[in-house]
Amino acid sequence: MAELAMSIAKLPVFYKQRDLLFYPAWAYALPTWVLKIPITFVEVGVWVFITYYVIGFDPNVGRLFRHYLLLLLVNQMASGLFRFIAAAGRNMIVANTFGSFSLLMLLALGGFILSHDDVKKWWIWGYWSSPLMYAQNAIMVNEFLGKSWNKNVTYSTESLGVEVLHSRGFFTDAHWYWIGTGALLGFIIVFNICYTLCLEYLNPYENPQAVISEEFGNAKTGERGEEMVEVSAEANHNKKKGMVLPFQPHSITFDDIRYSVDMPEEMKSQGALEDRLDLLKGVSGAFGPGVLTALMGVSGAGKTTLMDVLAGRKTGGYIEGNITISGYPKKQETFARISGYCEQNDIHSPHVTIYESLLYSAWLRLPSDVNSETRKMFIEEVMELMELIPLRDALVGLPGVNGLSTEQRKRLTIAVELVANPSIIFMDEPTSGLDARAAAIVMRTVRNTVDTGRTVVCTIHQPSIDIFEAFDELLLMKRGGQEIYVGPLGRHSSHLINYFEGIQGVNKIKDGYNPATWMLEVSTMAQEVILGVNFHEAYKNSDLYRRNKDLIKELSQPVPGTKDLYFPTQYSQPFFTQFLACLWKQRWSYWRNPPYTAVRFLFTTFIALMFGTMFWDLGTKRTRQQDLFNAMGSMYAAVLFLGVQNAQSVQPVVVVERTVFYRERAAGMYSALPYAFGQALVEIPYVFAQAVVYGVIVYAMIGFEWTAAKFFWYLFFMFFTLLYFTFYGMMAVAATPNQHIASIVAAAFYGLWNLFSGFIVPRNRIPVWWRWYYWICPVAWTLYGLVTSQFGDIQEKLLDSDVTVEAFLDYYFGFKHDFLGVVAAVIVAFVLLFFFIFAYAVKALNFQRR
Repeated sequence: MAELAMSIAKLPVFYKQRDLLFYPAWAYALPTWVLKIPITFVEVGVWVFITYYVIGFDPNVGRLFRHYLLLLLVNQMASGLFRFIAAAGRNMIVANTFGSFSLLMLLALGGFILSHDDVKKWWIWGYWSSPLMYAQNAIMVNEFLGKSWNKNVTYSTESLGVEVLHSRGFFTDAHWYWIGTGALLGFIIVFNICYTLCLEYLNPYENPQAVISEEFGNAKTGERGEEMVEVSAEANHNKKKGMVLPFQPHSITFDDIRYSVDMPEEMKSQGALEDRLDLLKGVSGAFGPGVLTALMGVSGAGKTTLMDVLAGRKTGGYIEGNITISGYPKKQETFARISGYCEQNDIHSPHVTIYESLLYSAWLRLPSDVNSETRKMFIEEVMELMELIPLRDALVGLPGVNGLSTEQRKRLTIAVELVANPSIIFMDEPTSGLDARAAAIVMRTVRNTVDTGRTVVCTIHQPSIDIFEAFDELLLMKRGGQEIYVGPLGRHSSHLINYFEGIQGVNKIKDGYNPATWMLEVSTMAQEVILGVNFHEAYKNSDLYRRNKDLIKELSQPVPGTKDLYFPTQYSQPFFTQFLACLWKQRWSYWRNPPYTAVRFLFTTFIALMFGTMFWDLGTKRTRQQDLFNAMGSMYAAVLFLGVQNAQSVQPVVVVERTVFYRERAAGMYSALPYAFGQALVEIPYVFAQAVVYGVIVYAMIGFEWTAAKFFWYLFFMFFTLLYFTFYGMMAVAATPNQHIASIVAAAFYGLWNLFSGFIVPRNRIPVWWRWYYWICPVAWTLYGLVTSQFGDIQEKLLDSDVTVEAFLDYYFGFKHDFLGVVAAVIVAFVLLFFFIFAYAVKALNFQRR
């Protein structure tokens, strides 16, 4: 399966180069195959030479190397198969689904889970076309026809090895080793040829187009953005908008702000002596209501760092200095309630509409005394302000894949913050990545926001003249985290231009030149060296600096008659309302995500029908040991494949939602536990429906005993098993930094759970020093429950061993029917354990570093 992800990741580059006629498909496919061969030799060598003699296989050296050769071919066959599936599927969802189907088919019809003698005639074609069947038979005859198994059996004329092969339905002829080897070679060639043909003839899927706003749908493409959208402050000052919900305007002042982090080891190794690296060095300023302030500077000047410090978004480092809100010291808990932060990356849940995104934000962030009607009226006003009315029912989608365009997402990001009715809004590069027209649209909506009387601060990078002149004030920083201009821009940036032209040696601005570009060019460190001027010192010695200091001092004192910010609770809404809101959004997100929910149901139904026809009526057969092994094999394969599919498929969903969660929690929308409860609870009806669909189909077709108790025990164990696998996948994501690490960590445990499930090696045959792991393996408890609930009370005798079914299960597997209640309790406990670890990890771990 690892080959699958790697092959798909490389496909976009291949398609581009193929279409530009760099090379034919075979020239790309052949090196991919050949380069895997030496890796295979090493991988298989490590496995075989460590395990062969430790497990106690036949000591003959010839058999050791034949074992090695066979596993080499199996590895190459599997690589070829999954490369072929990757090239045919072309995206992870399709390829993963087909990959899981293929793996299930190969294993179920490989001769181990269901013996050759019990394969139904309508599935015998699958048995003969399964590469694992040839591999399984070849490796079995290689081992069991060896000298260590050439012992007499009292009740038979054949050797012990041949008896074992007969009992499990494997072939006993020695030449089956070479048949298996030849078949695997053939499969390797066929799969690689199919991979090459898919590369040659299949094209990548087309990406859906972004939603286009209706109001601009008919605009002529030749028109320039600046001509279409007027964003200057003067044009909007006459259109000040009133809002349904009143808000208290607030100013923010900051004096001598310093921010440092621990000195990176790389810089220490290059001779840096200090323990800390200063990123901000004594920055001061004030932002007032109804004023749009630009935070500017070259890359590395500390623009976003300053904004994160002021907004309280930093997760590490050391902050010094004074920050006041309308004259009172800033407290992050209360500040989060009256402020908004629009991140540069527009992070939203992809499967909800624009209106639902705003409704959700308003529901959680507006005070609880605001009724539903007022809230909806306020949302409508915000949508009109942000020009989102024509897009109200558009799904947000994933950036660059589907849904909204970049500019529309920017406006949604601002609207999501605005519906919280904040007094102060921070925006991190609202125009980055946009063309001139889109940037102008966004800046017009930003200007609309300022004209409601709010305090708005934007970091901005290389704005056009029109966008730059939409700002009222500027805080300009130089590399190293020091301010070099803090003050008003003036009409046509006159105040800024006069200030810099007043510094000796600075070149005058040319007519028509962009003041934003000019000021960055004349204030570079290179210019400082040429002119012999330190712009920070020049600013500190200016009248402007002194006026700013007086303003900071004035605004740092509370206005008589005002009170400090106070809220009786940390969050706007109580715990239960937070939970309901999170559950409401997750319900829509799941309902509108068919690649996750529908594919899971199709996968489950397909496996149920496949197993039903494959193990048809085997539940009624209880006369041989192999009958019990077959029934247990159906349970083992279903639990492992459906469970792992659930755990794997939930991970991308949780990863996307976790990124949104980081933004929403930082905004003070809710605490971690309501989110975790909502994320977990929304899975339960889907998993329950999945368990019922699988349980009813399989139970009827396999022919297990139709009593209410046994049927409901079967459903109970399937439901809670699928649920703990799903929660385990969620837990793996919550406890790790990203999806790749989560997949690796989760896969390691799938292997262990498979090994200690009690099917491959029964508990009584597991070495004593490893038996403890059987008792903490959830799959082992599931199989214990499923097998015991169906067969643990049956008193019929087995014809091939003259003991009852109940006694056989007890001595061979260690399963006791009286223990069923304990098993059920432990299965539920695993569900609760994985859920609580997920909830704790969401609450305690933050992998977003700022």
